[in-house]
Amino acid sequence: MRRASSAALASSSFLSRALASSAGGSSAASVHRHHRLLQAALYGSGSGGGGGGGGAYSRRAGGRWFSRLLGSPRAASLGIAGALFATSAASAALSGEVLAKEPPSPEVVPKEVVLYQYEACPFCNKVKAFLDYYDIPYKVIEVNPISKKEIKWSDYKKVPILMVDGEQLVDSSVIIDKLGRKILPEKSAKPATEDDDDEEKKWRRWVDNHLVHVLSPNIYRNTSEALESFDYITSNGNFSFTEKITVKYAGAAAMYFVSKNLKKKYNITDERAALYDAAETWVDALNGREFLGGSKPNLADLAVFGVLRPIRYLRSGRDMVEHTRIGEWYSRMESAVGESSRIKA
Repeated sequence: MRRASSAALASSSFLSRALASSAGGSSAASVHRHHRLLQAALYGSGSGGGGGGGGAYSRRAGGRWFSRLLGSPRAASLGIAGALFATSAASAALSGEVLAKEPPSPEVVPKEVVLYQYEACPFCNKVKAFLDYYDIPYKVIEVNPISKKEIKWSDYKKVPILMVDGEQLVDSSVIIDKLGRKILPEKSAKPATEDDDDEEKKWRRWVDNHLVHVLSPNIYRNTSEALESFDYITSNGNFSFTEKITVKYAGAAAMYFVSKNLKKKYNITDERAALYDAAETWVDALNGREFLGGSKPNLADLAVFGVLRPIRYLRSGRDMVEHTRIGEWYSRMESAVGESSRIKA
């Protein structure tokens, strides 16, 4: 009890200093320490914000990160946390019809696939949605966002990193493209119509350049929702006991304020309305089809599903399903993707 109390006091003190430092009131050493812990608190970010939608936070940028946070495109996808454990349980309870997956031929399935990830990172979840749908067994190594010791061996200091039979693949969209060519050679060889190909690429870009930008302002809309998100992050991330206490409260507070700046940056006046609009935009794109890919999901379906899966059973995700038409598509995706193909340690 004394240890927990001390940690709580330490985290409270840290938060006060962290917020003060954002206004320029701390020493250089203190600011550096706050940078490291806040990068951990916001690790679900992951990904590059716009553009490629690939790896997460870069160590080299760590010293400059927090001071640039409020104005950086990277911030739009920062800290996107989710209740994946709850998602799995709810999915199992709610899914009725089970759609056929598309497992590749056994001879092209990699012998060893290892994903280096942050559990709440939306771009890591994009990769996992692809692996799960194509039933590719994979191991997961959770990266400590402070030390990053698990990826010290790599020159690429971001996540996701996917090792496929010893070959390093990086950047979520590139990972999916390269792995797709490896395991689905018949699809690569089969020419798609130009319209189909353009549609799929268009909506994959939309995920990285638009959808992720409306998530953080919703997940961290108020203090209770911010704490709900960081409850998951600290429970499932690779943190020490003291880091869990500090990250939960400092991270939730920091992201609450960051989300307000993101609203201004992306001209969002009502975060829930923006989320609902994005969901309706996606349903309109389906144009009456079960999936964007027709009778089966394509890579755009998997990208949208992967990014939304972490938030589905948070308050923002529940509101999204209740107030838009996306719920039926999402339920079909849950059934199509099915159970995770992750190899339990």
